[in-house]
Amino acid sequence: MTKPSPISPTIPLDQDGVHHGFLKLPYSRDDSAWGAVMIPITVIQNGDGPTALLTGGNHGDEYEGLVSLFKLAGSLQPSNITGRVIILPAMNYPAFRNASRTSPIDAGNLNRSFPGKPDGTVTQKIADYVFRHLVPMADIVLDIHSGGKTLDFIPFAAAHVLPDKEQEARCVAAMKAFGAPYAMMMLELDAVGMFDTVVEEAGKTFVTTELGGGGSTTAERVAIADRGVRNLLIHAGIMTGDIEPAPSGTTMLDMPDDSCFVASEATGLFEPCVDLGAMVKKGDLIARIYDVERTGTPPREYHAARDGILSCRHFPGLIKTGDCLAVIAKVL
Repeated sequence: MTKPSPISPTIPLDQDGVHHGFLKLPYSRDDSAWGAVMIPITVIQNGDGPTALLTGGNHGDEYEGLVSLFKLAGSLQPSNITGRVIILPAMNYPAFRNASRTSPIDAGNLNRSFPGKPDGTVTQKIADYVFRHLVPMADIVLDIHSGGKTLDFIPFAAAHVLPDKEQEARCVAAMKAFGAPYAMMMLELDAVGMFDTVVEEAGKTFVTTELGGGGSTTAERVAIADRGVRNLLIHAGIMTGDIEPAPSGTTMLDMPDDSCFVASEATGLFEPCVDLGAMVKKGDLIARIYDVERTGTPPREYHAARDGILSCRHFPGLIKTGDCLAVIAKVL
């Protein structure tokens, strides 16, 4: 029998109006014996209708979703909607406050911790509460990601290939409605423990994103997130209005197999030879890695394994063996 969650909301999750509060997780530590992790949450409700669960900060150094959802939590009014919007802008709140991908408390990667455990680590407890208590309320779930400190992406919304083709079609329609400059049928090399996986297995309509990266954001990328969230709420029937497409339209992309991924096999100084968003041909030089221990050593060169668009690249100037160097997606 599943144990109850130690997390409790400080606000009602099912009443009309605007409610700002916290998910309170007791956490005893050196500087606060009876302390708690207080995860901000906002619930806006107006009568009967669909429910959208909007999450950011699944990784704490991915800021596009954080900025957009904190902004939305302060501006969305019940008169703007029919139904309910649950906003969790910083789902892995300890990681967000630490400006890190994973939690400083237990090194937990929230997006590899689902479905979670009510009696596990802090990260597992957060995953358990979100999955068991918030996801069941939702008709549609949006989890906003970007590349954090280590990766940079062209801005895309994404869906996955699913066994249930009717559900896949719903997710693809929502992905397209988001209206990002790119829309990706996304391949996950290891989907175990991901929020995406458990939400999709629960039968929900799910959309994720990669809207940039580098451990910061830009006005353009936040605007893409803002527009996408509004579009998704209109698509779900929670808001009224016209869906606003990306100014230059949406380009459909695919990641058909693992040849899309280029992994570093060296440690050293990273030189990108093509920029993000560039079209490449199979065999094109895309990056070099230089030995930083001595001068005069020839760099290791990396070439595209397929035709496509450079949709992701390593961001820091130094790279390690095993790091994702680049992703090349197929343009449909």
